[in-house]
Amino acid sequence: MTTYEKNAAEELQRWEKQMLRRSSTLNRAAKNLQNKINKIIPEKVHRAVTKAIKETVRVVLFGAKFTTRKLLKDYTLEARELLAQERIGFYKKTAAFEGGVTGAAGFLASLADFPILLTLKIKLLFDIAALYGYSVKDYRERLYILYIFQLAFSSREHSRAIFIKIKNWTNEANQLPADIHEFDWRSFQQEYRDYIDIAKLAQFIPFIGAAVGAIVNYNLVNKLGRTAINAYRLRYFDGLAFQTSIKN
Repeated sequence: MTTYEKNAAEELQRWEKQMLRRSSTLNRAAKNLQNKINKIIPEKVHRAVTKAIKETVRVVLFGAKFTTRKLLKDYTLEARELLAQERIGFYKKTAAFEGGVTGAAGFLASLADFPILLTLKIKLLFDIAALYGYSVKDYRERLYILYIFQLAFSSREHSRAIFIKIKNWTNEANQLPADIHEFDWRSFQQEYRDYIDIAKLAQFIPFIGAAVGAIVNYNLVNKLGRTAINAYRLRYFDGLAFQTSIKN
């Protein structure tokens, strides 16, 4: 392995340990707080956000315009990840600008932020998949993207279960349902909502909504980008190990 690959492998090992950690007392307390907040939020807001998440994800996943990025082949890991970092930087700035604008515009505009931000996040994952050489025309790659999404934006216990699936992706992919519509949309929506609600609620508050929207969106996209890089590193090093075993 190159020096870059060795450093990436060490970072990946640290990330794996983090993903496998059990839920802490703080995590459980945050989850309980989220449950209490959910009871306070008006039902119409819950319905609007749930519908926006469900419909936006489906539209983006099946939108042809999101599947046309050229796949990179015969690139080094370092070259791929340099380009991935550039894309993450672009989406961070875009999401921060969008969050600031909708946060400044008030309650209704802040509601619109959910589907817009969701679209940006999934588009980022489509771009990163192509940079690592994976075509999202294969529905299994789209499911992998949804798993990455859940890794970044779920409770500790749920993300741990998802990590175990992608850690054994070859076996998992062979057992996937024939129809992507059989994906567990309900869990996906609830976990995502519960994760981001605490961070995003302050965006609805007058005067500070713009600053909160910009900062939160920037950090959420940054976390998703880092999660995606490590998720694709898993497959990169699995492939490297497989090639080495064949040569030996």
